[in-house]
Amino acid sequence: MCIFSGALILSDKKCNSLLHSIFALMRKLEMDELNRKSVAAFKVSKKIPIVVILDNVRSMHNVGSVFRTADAFLLEGIYLCGYTPKPPHRDIHKTALGATETVDWKHFHSARDACLELLDKEYELIAIEQVERSIPLQEFTNKEFGRIALIFGNELTGVSGEILELCKASIEIPQFGMKHSLNISVAAGIVLWELVRKRF
Repeated sequence: MCIFSGALILSDKKCNSLLHSIFALMRKLEMDELNRKSVAAFKVSKKIPIVVILDNVRSMHNVGSVFRTADAFLLEGIYLCGYTPKPPHRDIHKTALGATETVDWKHFHSARDACLELLDKEYELIAIEQVERSIPLQEFTNKEFGRIALIFGNELTGVSGEILELCKASIEIPQFGMKHSLNISVAAGIVLWELVRKRF
């Protein structure tokens, strides 16, 4: 005898049949069913008008992870600034899993140079940082901003004051524990999914 939700009583045979039907609906998809783009198809696809700026990010694993997230959400590109490591490198590839071949990227000596180039191209700069009057992520509506560049700063010191002065706004991810900080790759995934989701 099998009981569902405290009310529905089924024989073992019917219970097994029902469970089989439920799990059959959750069959894991094969790789060829995922509609993955080729590198060539990715390059010519219309991109989400978001550029990620990584300013003096030390971790190659963080850099690789952001590449992978940028590929997943079909972003316009990544600007690697300062001493942020750049491809090709084995430790970047370990987490990027080939995304360095699809996502366009540029390296800049300083984040300021990158920001000024993007401002000239009419991008609006948005810091991911905890500052006075930062906008909680769930309240940020990127439709009013058009093309944006999201700036993630150093793992310890965050986005510098010099760069914050160039930004139109700052987004903060609400957090409720003791630490009030997230790994850059985690923060990038959260912020990018939220902003991309709101465009559809």
